Amino acid sequence: MSASFVSRMINGPFGDPGVLVDMRWQGTGVLFDLGRNDGVPAGDLLRVRYVFVSHTHMDHFVGFDRLLRLFLSRDETVRLWGPTGIGDCVEGKLRGYVWNLTESYPFSFDVTEVAETGLRRWVFRAATGFRREEIEPLVNAPVDDGGDPRRTPVLCDEGSFRVRCAITDHRIPCLSFTIEEPTHLNVDPVVLREGGLQPGRWLQELKRLIRDEAPDESPLETQRLDGSTAPVRLGELRPLVRITTGQKLGYVVDTRFMPENLAVLLPVLHRADVLFCESPFLDSDRDQAARRYHLTAAEAGAIGRLAKVRRLKVFHYSPRYQGRGDLLRDEAEASFRGRIDPGVLAELDWAAG
Repeated sequence: MSASFVSRMINGPFGDPGVLVDMRWQGTGVLFDLGRNDGVPAGDLLRVRYVFVSHTHMDHFVGFDRLLRLFLSRDETVRLWGPTGIGDCVEGKLRGYVWNLTESYPFSFDVTEVAETGLRRWVFRAATGFRREEIEPLVNAPVDDGGDPRRTPVLCDEGSFRVRCAITDHRIPCLSFTIEEPTHLNVDPVVLREGGLQPGRWLQELKRLIRDEAPDESPLETQRLDGSTAPVRLGELRPLVRITTGQKLGYVVDTRFMPENLAVLLPVLHRADVLFCESPFLDSDRDQAARRYHLTAAEAGAIGRLAKVRRLKVFHYSPRYQGRGDLLRDEAEASFRGRIDPGVLAELDWAAG
């Protein structure tokens, strides 16, 4: 199966946190957190249309300015979600500059605040000097059947992917996220060729029609091997596409290992294919991690194990372990596999409630 999501950390494990997800077939990107991103090629950032900010501590938000500079003169809208206060933080960033020559610029930020009380949304347009304009006042956030307002099932649903979040405690509200495909649609190249058809943009439209459950009679302009085009009924094209369970990625930073946080995290992360999880401290420094409202490597591994994720990638290491990052990685992996010291394992499972 050809993966739809191609994900990578924007920095090494000791650098500012952030994960870039390239949506291969849509030609767009999703970015989790706006830490320093100088090392990310401009072309990669220019594909980003969706940004999800966990919170606005500097190492998670300092990269906002580079994103703004790259997009400023472009006819695009970047949608951004963040926790309580994100509208004020974006406005503060934008007010730090003078915008007297941007009247003809079409670029805008579309910003949504995610809070326990609901969602608020604003737009900041370059043409108005980035004056804040409210699109939607406070509306109730959608909650799952558990009724916990800190867990919102869907923040963004684009058909080909959706993003969910959980609100956790970092002494401020902090968002963790998952991005998932409802289903994965993969074109069988053998069946395509046997049908006298060749790849092209029309295959994206085919997938969209299938996701939208369009009727079999829907016509679609196809491209044949001889270069000609011809309309074909959707029902005749369905055998080209194999439908399987979609991918799911999780992103967790800056949270404390305690039952209240795990109660909202684990259902959202459940059975993710990959979990990107912070791992700043070794378990021997658990007291320090708790004071800083961060996880230890063993706690990161326990979250992955309890959420039954398939693969764990840890990052956001404390600089105190510079040159010893392998200790953090190995401890997290041992905890994830349940191969850590039995006493520590028992403590983790007890603390998880």
